[in-house]
Order: sequence, then C-alpha cells, then structure tokens
Amino acid sequence: MLLLLKSILLGFSVSAPVGPIGILCMQRTLEHGKRAGFLTGLGAASANVVYASFAAFSFTLVSHYLVEYQTVLQAVGGLFLGYLGVKIFLKQPAQHAANLKGNHLLFMYLSTFFLMITNPMTIFNFVAMFAGIGVQMNSLSIQSASALVIGVFLGAITWWFILSTFVSLFKKKFTYLVLALINKLAGATITSLGLVALVGMVL
Repeated sequence: MLLLLKSILLGFSVSAPVGPIGILCMQRTLEHGKRAGFLTGLGAASANVVYASFAAFSFTLVSHYLVEYQTVLQAVGGLFLGYLGVKIFLKQPAQHAANLKGNHLLFMYLSTFFLMITNPMTIFNFVAMFAGIGVQMNSLSIQSASALVIGVFLGAITWWFILSTFVSLFKKKFTYLVLALINKLAGATITSLGLVALVGMVL
C-alpha cells in the first residue's frame, strides 16, 4: 500500500509541471470542453504507463543482478529526483502549446499518446525515480511492479482530471501566475521525494 501511495504521488507530480502538453490540455479544455482536455492528458498518462511498465517489470527480470547495487541506485535515484524537482521548481510555464491539430475526441487522446511515446528516454527516468522512492530490487514481485504502474497511472490521470476541471470551471481566472505556482508545488513535491529517499538511507 505504501508503494502504491508513493507511486501515485510520483505519477501526479511528474504530470503536474506545466509544459507543452499541459498548455495543450488547457487550450483544448477552453476550446472544446473538459472532456477534450482530459483525453489530451489521458493520452500522455497512457504513454507514461507504457514506459513505467517497462521500467517496473524489467526490475523483476534483472533483480538478481542489481541487488548488490541497491544502495547506489537508491542514492542516484534520490539525487535525480532532487535535481528534477529543483529544475521543475525553477521552470517557467510554457508560453505555447505543442503543435498539434484536430478536434475529434479520439484524436485528442491519440495525438498526445504518440507525442509522448516518441521519447524512449522516459523509461530511464522511471527507472531512476522508482529507485529514488525506495523500490527494493530484491523484493519487487509482479504484484509490487503492478502497484507501481497502477499508482503512476492513477496519479497522472488524477492530475489531468483536476487540471481540465479547474480550467473548465475557472477559465476566466486562469493566469500565468497560477501556472507558475503549479510548477513550484510540483517541483517541491518531487524534491521532497528525493530527500526522503536519501534520508532513509542514512537512518
């Protein structure tokens, strides 16, 4: 359960930074409604789940090779989360959406899915982040790997639902300052996950 909660928080925080996909979600929500915005985010979340699955289930296949490096991997992962969190915290919101066209609801989903799936380096990000939140290589069962992936997905879709709903309800008050605040909160959360992992190694 703790692993599931950590992965939900991770999936939520990784999705929250307001980049091109976030701007695209907001634009589509404003132009075509909450459902269009949510499906835009769902496409991105689905792509992340694909890569998170590769990362999580590869742990179960190669765990016996990595047990002796667990401490090193957790340290690297914790540092990576700290770096990622600070980078997001300092990041300015995107000024433009990703360059995609189309109004059909299925296209809303597929367009962002394929946009996100074209970045295979994401799998290495998840490997580092999973290690950073304290995933134990020598005890990661199929059930635990599934909990990781499910958590990432639940956290991600929760964010996209909140974002599309928020924009739909408060479209006239959605300012640049709000976007900047979202980046600050997401960055602080990810950095905290990294610090917790590093402190856990010492205690």
